[in-house]
Amino acid sequence: MNADNNCIVIFGASGDLTYRKLIPALYDLYSIGRLTENFSVLGVARSEFSDETFREKMRGALLEAGNESSEMLEKFCSHLYYQAVNTSDSNDYGKLVPRLAELHELYQTQGNTLYYLSTPPSLYGIIPECLAAHGLNTEENGWKRLIVEKPFGYDIETAKALDIQIHHYFAEHQIYRIDHYLGKETVQNLLVLRFSNGLFEPLWNRNFIDYVEITGAEAIGVGDRGGYYDGSGAMRDMFQNHLLQVLAMVAMEPPAIINADSMRDEVAKVLHCLHPLNTETVKHNLVLGQYTSAEINGEKVKGYLEEKGVPAESSTETYMALRCEIDNWRWAGVPFYVRSGKRLPTRVTEIVIHFKTTPHPVFSQNAPDNKLIIRIQPDEGISMRFGLKKPGSGFDSKEVSMDFSYADLASPNLLTAYERLLLDAMKGDATLFARTDAVHACWKFVEPILAYKKNGGRVYDYEAGTWGPKEADRLIAKEGKVWRRPSGKMKKKV
Repeated sequence: MNADNNCIVIFGASGDLTYRKLIPALYDLYSIGRLTENFSVLGVARSEFSDETFREKMRGALLEAGNESSEMLEKFCSHLYYQAVNTSDSNDYGKLVPRLAELHELYQTQGNTLYYLSTPPSLYGIIPECLAAHGLNTEENGWKRLIVEKPFGYDIETAKALDIQIHHYFAEHQIYRIDHYLGKETVQNLLVLRFSNGLFEPLWNRNFIDYVEITGAEAIGVGDRGGYYDGSGAMRDMFQNHLLQVLAMVAMEPPAIINADSMRDEVAKVLHCLHPLNTETVKHNLVLGQYTSAEINGEKVKGYLEEKGVPAESSTETYMALRCEIDNWRWAGVPFYVRSGKRLPTRVTEIVIHFKTTPHPVFSQNAPDNKLIIRIQPDEGISMRFGLKKPGSGFDSKEVSMDFSYADLASPNLLTAYERLLLDAMKGDATLFARTDAVHACWKFVEPILAYKKNGGRVYDYEAGTWGPKEADRLIAKEGKVWRRPSGKMKKKV
């Protein structure tokens, strides 16, 4: 199913996200025929561009992304337009009214409009209000949808306040809170893997699963984002949104039907069932860290406090590890260990399901763990690890694996995360977008952690290029478990 005829309005069109992700994603959708010829993209920002200079900048983005100059690329660029607007001035939004009317008529869109807020979070409440002031939010003439980037709020109170502000002008069915992690093929396939296979679903519970690991690791530091990151930290940047949403999809019950409401109902239920933290339990279940300078592959890399824009005395965490539980029938007593960090040994996001060992006293000795590894990035795939007999006499076992990689499918139309989510928003499918109750549940869960940070919670040092503070190893070792040390390649033995 292709997208409806529509106009895509990108606020913050002169920014990095538009250049690196949004325009290349829209071009890829166009090149594989998922967009009709009747679409337009209107870039909006304070910067002064003409239609032609904006097209030239976006043409550069497409060539930089690896596309070749072609007739198709030029045809796509002819659908790009630009309107300079002071996004903080409500009166200036009046310029959009005739411009959009012109594009709707030219491309026969019936008024369908997708607004994408690729802007600083301070504008998330202002832009909907300004659009409404000029009647650009009503659905009397075509649908109107609003994509909001993270972060959605800074804590539970600001998230609620932002919701109230946006809901004054857009209904919940019009709001699409985007999390690009949920657009990744392996995250979606997690549900198919679980619910369509009798091999896995009967085992997906506290009776057979020992513990679950979720890792979101990055090899890079904060780079030029030090100013932004210091007000965020690993907890807000990765855990509160990306990793909690992934955890919910690992743990959710099967939806009654495959639609946005039913799927998101089950996600919200899991988040509401997270065992609440308090001042005391946070200390025993959380480890925060901050990377220090080190030599990696012969190159000296900066510590966090040396990064551009980072205050010299900052206590912001660049690493977090948390033990949490889900209080429901399926998962009671099963620990979920979640970690995320900057300047770790490799870039990898994965889920590891650790199954319980066999109770047989003979075969359980020295038997390798049974693991299901679901790799979200960089090389999306699934690996099963189990024991088989070593060649020769006796019954000693060794670990073997069965691996699947999405690269093996060689599908030319496998959509990237932004491609999938943009297409879904244009189709009106909100399944992979966060709903307001789920966002609030995430913030409510992390609130004691944020309070712990605010009140001077301990932040441990760890050398850049390592797997975080030693205290994180001790956290999981309390229950006789160890973190997996993943490599960047799924099929590489680790």
